[in-house]
Amino acid sequence: MRAVVQRVREASVTIDGKTVSAIDAGLAVLIGVTHGDDESGARYLAQKISTLRIFEDAAGKFNLSALDVGAAALVVSQFTLYADARRGRRPDFIDAARPEVAEPLIARFVALLREQGLRVETGVFQARMLVKIYNDGPVTIILDSPIKA
Repeated sequence: MRAVVQRVREASVTIDGKTVSAIDAGLAVLIGVTHGDDESGARYLAQKISTLRIFEDAAGKFNLSALDVGAAALVVSQFTLYADARRGRRPDFIDAARPEVAEPLIARFVALLREQGLRVETGVFQARMLVKIYNDGPVTIILDSPIKA
């Protein structure tokens, strides 16, 4: 699994002109699934993201996590994180897991984030979404779940 984690001032998902989810300060998490991913990767990323120290303490140092500051997370499925654009001009998405594999794994990832103690809002799987992200910092971290041997 691959996640792009952004510290945000606010973030929202709009579908057909209607806002379906929104958060104030917290994390926007774009999440993609590839072949062979399973719950262990989802568990790893949920734990890593909820405890990632990318919020500033009183001294301005990155010493606080989303859990420490009571931040929310907006999770949006993003199969394009596994785009391969090395050849030609049109990316291929062969490395992205099929929807029937990705959707339940992303749902499990969201549940695991909630188990960690985060308030989580989500996009809508396979919907055409307008995602507004007001990156704070900017702070953007790319995380991959461990590769299985």
